Amino acid sequence: MNKKDSGLKSERILDVAEELFALHGYDGVTMRQISTGAQVDVALANYHFGKKLDLFYAVFHRRAELLGNTRREVLRNSLEVASGQPQTLEQIIEAFLLPLKFAQESGDPGWKNYMALLAYVMTSPVWSKTLMKNNFDKHVSEFIEALKIIFPTAKEEDLHWCYHYVSGALALTLAQTGRIDRLSGGKCHSSDFDAAYQRMIPFMAAGFRAVCEK
Repeated sequence: MNKKDSGLKSERILDVAEELFALHGYDGVTMRQISTGAQVDVALANYHFGKKLDLFYAVFHRRAELLGNTRREVLRNSLEVASGQPQTLEQIIEAFLLPLKFAQESGDPGWKNYMALLAYVMTSPVWSKTLMKNNFDKHVSEFIEALKIIFPTAKEEDLHWCYHYVSGALALTLAQTGRIDRLSGGKCHSSDFDAAYQRMIPFMAAGFRAVCEK
């Protein structure tokens, strides 16, 4: 097998694993299911990635660094563009909600699978401790510091609770459960990240102001 074929098969294994983990969680997927979906032998999947746990980590890390760094860059760029003017609360929230926009505008359908996987990891007491801590939690302090500038008299615990609430809203939206489709009688679609993105910014901004502008 040449390097090109090997690389293509590795990416195919990652893509299939990403989709299955997003849909069924870690415990609901076997290496055989992944290999079958990727049309490779189980031995080849093991050769490239090792055990299922190693593959799960590889799937999560593949897009985590790009997403985390891009989010951080958007937050910093909005501060620079302000040119002496205060960065707005809406700009900070836009940077936080970048995953929604990123997934919608990317031509790669795998991003929506990754967002569902990210939601799974965010809401898991087990996976959040390792995967979120080492990939995304390290950037949270920058968002909190930006929020402190907007709300200089706010209690720090209020800022963290508000961040916690918006993280929960983001996780539920990223999960694309289809529940809003049913509840709205088809008027809303959980896969419509554009619609969610447009509404979440003013919704979250109002929540921050209600709690932190006391």
